[in-house]
Amino acid sequence: MKEIIFERVGENPIIAAVQNEADLEIAIKSQIKTIFLLRADIFNIKSFVDKIKQADKSVFIHIDFLEGIGRDAKAIEYIAQMVRPDGIISTKSSHIKLAKEKGMFTIQRFFLIDNQSYNMTIKSVESTHPDMIEIMPGVIPGVINRITKKLNTPVIAGGLIDNKQDIIEILKAGALAASTGKKELWEL
Repeated sequence: MKEIIFERVGENPIIAAVQNEADLEIAIKSQIKTIFLLRADIFNIKSFVDKIKQADKSVFIHIDFLEGIGRDAKAIEYIAQMVRPDGIISTKSSHIKLAKEKGMFTIQRFFLIDNQSYNMTIKSVESTHPDMIEIMPGVIPGVINRITKKLNTPVIAGGLIDNKQDIIEILKAGALAASTGKKELWEL
């Protein structure tokens, strides 16, 4: 499964960051190969995941924002066994560790605001070993370049990405992909 995920991201390094059902429909019809579900709840998550998979796209659930389901080991086990996304996204190392134990593909999200958060990101990745990391805001190519040189973990850049040039700079800096909620960029 990991190979397929990396292949899809390699084919199209733009990831749709979806926050509502209307945008989900647009993302499914677009050329993108990977979707981050940033907002969902216990009632719609399974149907959203199934719809995305039927469109032959990879789907990742941001479990920190998933409403109506706890954030403990049983919740992650339920997501892995019943919802069956391609993987999860979380800012929490404990969620990443639990999901990895369940055999899920993991993306850990980090917000970089200063040198301390940069250093904590490096330590956390070396400790939790997520399959990928997402760096936010994504429009900091110099920092993305430093991280990609320091870690072997593939990097996704997300947040504040506004145009094609931002994506080009992010990819030049060494990121594997860029996640964006800006629908106009899903068709690049």
